[in-house]
Amino acid sequence: MKTLSSGEIASYCDVNLRTVIRWIESGKLKGFKLPGRGNNRVLVDDFIEFLNDHGMPIPEALMSDAAPSILIVDDEMPVAKSIQRVARRAGFETQIATGGFQAGVMLSQQNPKMMTLDLSMPGMDGYSVIEFTRQQTKHKHLKILVISALDDASLEKAIELGADATLQKPFSNHDLTQIIEQFMTQ
Repeated sequence: MKTLSSGEIASYCDVNLRTVIRWIESGKLKGFKLPGRGNNRVLVDDFIEFLNDHGMPIPEALMSDAAPSILIVDDEMPVAKSIQRVARRAGFETQIATGGFQAGVMLSQQNPKMMTLDLSMPGMDGYSVIEFTRQQTKHKHLKILVISALDDASLEKAIELGADATLQKPFSNHDLTQIIEQFMTQ
């Protein structure tokens, strides 16, 4: 497991070393002390989790260390959790956004390899999220799987706007796993 020193974290976050030590001592950032010397070390995964929890961008240098992740966008939490269970069982990291605006913010802060997306959400709907995502050059390779209970014409419109695949609700875990594994290994 790769670790970072307090100094490296201070550099990534552009803060004073003492600030990082306070984060660790207060429990905001998980860390541990090296035996004998007492220097702090933080696991890269814990640092990335800290950045995500506090809405801070993940440094490019750490992107390759992070496992490929899936952003799940659905305003119905039971459905989002169901998708999350399937994705985690397949061995992938996940984040959940409960609306289109939150999805846009998370996309700008993170670099998921795939996004599952509901079309019917209050505020910014799934179509708007697809259009926004496809306008960002950073996300041109992001795979978008629309999971919706809407009719075939609505699903076809999502494909026309730039979705890579669609899955009708209710979906089978087997079908979802197949699509996830196909997209995440491309």
